[in-house]
Amino acid sequence: MARSLDVLGDRWTLLLIREFLLGPKRFKDLLAILTSMGPNRLSERLAMLVENAVIQPVTLHTPAATPAYELTALGERLRTPVLALGFWGLSLPVDERIDPSSARAELIALCLTAANDSVASVGLHEVYEFQVGAEIFHIQVSDGSLLARSGSCTELADVKIQCDMETFIALALRQITPTQALREGHAKLLHGDRPAFTRVFKVLEYKP
Repeated sequence: MARSLDVLGDRWTLLLIREFLLGPKRFKDLLAILTSMGPNRLSERLAMLVENAVIQPVTLHTPAATPAYELTALGERLRTPVLALGFWGLSLPVDERIDPSSARAELIALCLTAANDSVASVGLHEVYEFQVGAEIFHIQVSDGSLLARSGSCTELADVKIQCDMETFIALALRQITPTQALREGHAKLLHGDRPAFTRVFKVLEYKP
């Protein structure tokens, strides 16, 4: 545990890992998300994580070649403990210093991939893309395994959904059904059919 904390215990480090759980990230992406971190501290943390084989440099083609970082196989093994820390934090007293408006739908989706009942997605091989406010992210479903990723998917998604944050949370918590969300204009189906839209939130249903 002490050795783990040597690598992960500094401020910001686990938040960086959280972002890499959503896929490769460029330096400027991380700086835009963790605005208080500052470029010098970010450079130091990235160098330390590379040195310890938690992340590795990669090149993204978007469309020009762009340097970025992604988790290594060793870093990917942090997925379960990092998300478990997030769920553990739900039991702590509310910190009034945290602004609820800073919530991000893609982070909620990331947690949902770890909190759902995998039986609901056994046998499915689909991709769900979401536009929640200004955010775009997608979830890859592969026979009981779910993976949340930032940005649009490279192939055509089976379902593309547009809604606001309030609706996304209500759908995830089963406070509103997909049929209601569409009928009442809270959500828009950009691609795919209604049965597929309904299936999305069976797969993503929160199981505390």
